[in-house]
Amino acid sequence: MPNLQINDDQASGLRRMKQQIIKVIAITGGKGGVGKTNVSLNLAMAMSQLGKKVLVLDADLGLANCDVMLGLRVEKNLSHVLSGEAELDDILIEGPFGIKIVPATSGTQSMTELKPAEHAGLIRAFSEMRTRFDVLLVDTAAGISDMVLSFSRASQDVLVVVCDEPSSITDAYALMKILSREHGVQRFKIVANMVRSLKEGQELFAKLSRVTDRFLDVTLELVATIPFDENVRKAARKQKAFVEAFPKTPASLAIRTLATRAVQWPIPPVASGHLEFFLEQLVHQPEARGLV
Repeated sequence: MPNLQINDDQASGLRRMKQQIIKVIAITGGKGGVGKTNVSLNLAMAMSQLGKKVLVLDADLGLANCDVMLGLRVEKNLSHVLSGEAELDDILIEGPFGIKIVPATSGTQSMTELKPAEHAGLIRAFSEMRTRFDVLLVDTAAGISDMVLSFSRASQDVLVVVCDEPSSITDAYALMKILSREHGVQRFKIVANMVRSLKEGQELFAKLSRVTDRFLDVTLELVATIPFDENVRKAARKQKAFVEAFPKTPASLAIRTLATRAVQWPIPPVASGHLEFFLEQLVHQPEARGLV
């Protein structure tokens, strides 16, 4: 009978979530060092300032850094949830402007390859959450690991952060190639980060578009050009988000513009508009990738 009780609890949690329409956005990029986590955290705060309740999932499960970037103290993380030592609500940490963060672990190899039972535990943890939110931002790890692909394909919108460097363009293309050909993701929103001008951002987008138009069946949309800004580095050294430390700096203005656009992106009026769809997609992976 205990197993039946667990199943009933999960089903009840999923039914509750069916009433909770959540905007789920994955922020990824392929290459490391493109500013993906910076975009995630600052976008979360800008959306929060627009009145949205925002939860950031640090999905770099083995090399977490959201808490480090903001100088936040973490007592328990996602590993404690998956081991049954804590509930998801208990590990949430609060950042500037009221955003909530689900902290992952750092330096833990086992967290980068979750077993089927741990995927199920992740679903149960989310389904039992008491904390309510409007937006879930998923800050993925760098690269094209199974977990990056899992989180990206399960989200409603995929933001690909790219810089004007050959390796960044190549890695972004590789990520979109796998997501489109193996996982059916056809639409990507592009963030041109650390560009010297709007024109440079548009040219970067054009470079990427030329390659995808030639080889992939995907649709790209340039949703933001974030300028190179010395205040971003200054804020990082202070372990603060730049929208908080330098609210009127060019990078902050660009992020706020992106936030204003993002809150208006439509949520699909079907199952994919619900949080439980996101969670179910995390475990219903193609057998070829070994994720149940």
